[in-house]
Amino acid sequence: MRVPRTFAFVDLSGFTRFTDLHGDDEAVAVLAQFRTAVRSIASDVGVRIAKWLGDGAMLVAVEGSALVSAIVELQERFADDGLLPVRAGLAWGRVILFEGDDYTGGAVNLASRLCDLAQPFEVLATAEVARELPPEVAALPVGPKQIPGFAAPISVVRLTRIHRPDPMADAVAFES
Repeated sequence: MRVPRTFAFVDLSGFTRFTDLHGDDEAVAVLAQFRTAVRSIASDVGVRIAKWLGDGAMLVAVEGSALVSAIVELQERFADDGLLPVRAGLAWGRVILFEGDDYTGGAVNLASRLCDLAQPFEVLATAEVARELPPEVAALPVGPKQIPGFAAPISVVRLTRIHRPDPMADAVAFES
């Protein structure tokens, strides 16, 4: 069965380096903060955590604007608290609901690839996601991008909260 859904992949940028520099115990503490924040924010807006991916997560929503709000809030919370930067990728599409609890299809793969391309503090999304934004979020055109695994270029935007400084403007080069 195909269902319309919006997907997000989020990742703690620099987690491997942080672990190497600070050790496993501190890394686990940061990971616990990340997961607590994801659970709290997702439940507040009705977004489902589809799966945990080490220092990241895959989220899914029926309402794209709710997922956008959740991701922007998560990214800001970690930036405001001086924690590791969060990066994310979002995509919308009709996907296969596989065995009742998993999703497969182009939108899932595209959200993952956009997360991989995002820089620390950056939220990348497809133009389709930008059609259903909450009022507090703006989409800044990035342009067509050739995404690994996709034949045609994809129209990509960067999402940012309106009325807040853009964390990308002050971002310091950060190795992942």
